[in-house]
Amino acid sequence: MAWNSFATPLIGKAVRAASRLAHGGGSAFPGKIVERIDPDFLSRTLAQLPLGVVLVSGTNGKTTTTRMVASMLESLGLKVFTNPTGSNFTRGVVSSLLAEVSLSGKLDADIAVLELDEAYAVHFVRQVRPDYCLLLNVMRDQLDRFGEIDNTARLLSKAAEATTGTVVLNREDPRIARLADVVGTEDGVEVRYFGLDESLRGFFPSDDDMRTTVDAESQDSLENGGNTVDSADRAADALPADVTLRSVGDHRASFVIDGETYETTVKLEGVYNLYNAAAALAVVRAVAADAQAMFLPFEEALAEASASDTADTPDANGKSGTDGASDQPDQTAANAILRQAGVSPRMIAFAHATTQAMIDAACEVTPAFGRGEVITVNGSPVELLLVKNPMGFRLSLASFKPEGCNTMICINDEYADGRDMSWLWDVDFTSLRGTGVKAVSGVRAWDMALRLEYDQVPVEQVNTDLEETVMAFVNADPGTPKHIYCTYTAMLKTRAALAKIADVADAGVGK
Repeated sequence: MAWNSFATPLIGKAVRAASRLAHGGGSAFPGKIVERIDPDFLSRTLAQLPLGVVLVSGTNGKTTTTRMVASMLESLGLKVFTNPTGSNFTRGVVSSLLAEVSLSGKLDADIAVLELDEAYAVHFVRQVRPDYCLLLNVMRDQLDRFGEIDNTARLLSKAAEATTGTVVLNREDPRIARLADVVGTEDGVEVRYFGLDESLRGFFPSDDDMRTTVDAESQDSLENGGNTVDSADRAADALPADVTLRSVGDHRASFVIDGETYETTVKLEGVYNLYNAAAALAVVRAVAADAQAMFLPFEEALAEASASDTADTPDANGKSGTDGASDQPDQTAANAILRQAGVSPRMIAFAHATTQAMIDAACEVTPAFGRGEVITVNGSPVELLLVKNPMGFRLSLASFKPEGCNTMICINDEYADGRDMSWLWDVDFTSLRGTGVKAVSGVRAWDMALRLEYDQVPVEQVNTDLEETVMAFVNADPGTPKHIYCTYTAMLKTRAALAKIADVADAGVGK
């Protein structure tokens, strides 16, 4: 422990407050300072958590799935620490911690659910070995950072290898499913899978199936739920899934768990988010299983102690054991015993969570900022859709039909987006031919316009000034629903622009 560790929370909070004043929002800068002055702050603080750490990583869906897992665990009664803004580098996690710890360094939570960037997950697990690891998928994303896709898989393997409790893997992604080979099962680490029903696999082709632009025939197969991958070649078929997404509909989904089918409504948009819900359910079930093993014995011990006390304590007539209220456990004494053992009543309550309760919790999750988030402007719903690789863009286009809506695309190539925009040529934009695109903006607006030209998609306006274009787009055609597809930094700038004229929630990530 650093000699000055006692002062870390105070220093970090002061830097964080100054950073928010300077940047108008949250920042990873306080985390960078704390990492330098107290390298053990992250591991020391997270070690306090009785249920440990859930690490979520992968190419697509990290932020939404992290939000799902955290929201579900909170709905089931736990206190959860998470990094909700998608600040998914280690210094971002440290910055989020600084907002939650007391001046004495105490973190009031039962479990942490953390989204980690694929590369920074490697740095994180060197400091903190997660109790649970949820790995979603591997796609070509930010080639300038990660290189080829197999390198991204190798990065994620480090997280799986460091996990001490349960690793949850995507059965349908062959590179992710193979990471079971590096898990320390001989040390008692468990591997679980989430998967898709055969009828839905055509919606989620692997990266190998996305090497070229999807042609009309394969797009037709996608829209009809067809399977473009020969199932005979799938080793994944032999892997049992703890949670299987069976069917999808308009804000509806059904899941198969332990042989039972559970149907539910959902508030999330897009078929890809329903698959993320299956992933979230799988990891929540893993946490609940461990909670049962850890905490239910305390409940049984308390019941036995209470029964013994009741039997041994004479009543007013001098008799041992009475009927009625006195047969109930002494709750004050029970809570004192639990506190001494570091167990809260909410942990025991969580250990009793049923599968139906988990399904009910999943159906209440709302979209993360910029991931299907709807902002009302001049009476029009404006939906922000984050896109950053071929698979994500393809699934968004398939999930949000353009008919009856105005469409805008904003493409930036800043560091957080990835400098290499060549992946746009592996997205099929032909579904936009009928309606066209009202506006294209961002640093790479002309590259995007050229790509649309090759797919014969009409474009009304091209303007690299993002704020100006966003304002013109959302103020046109009042009452008409609008879709804005944008890369990460373009999404942040779009939200900042909309915040000047509409009610936009503070995501805490600055301007």
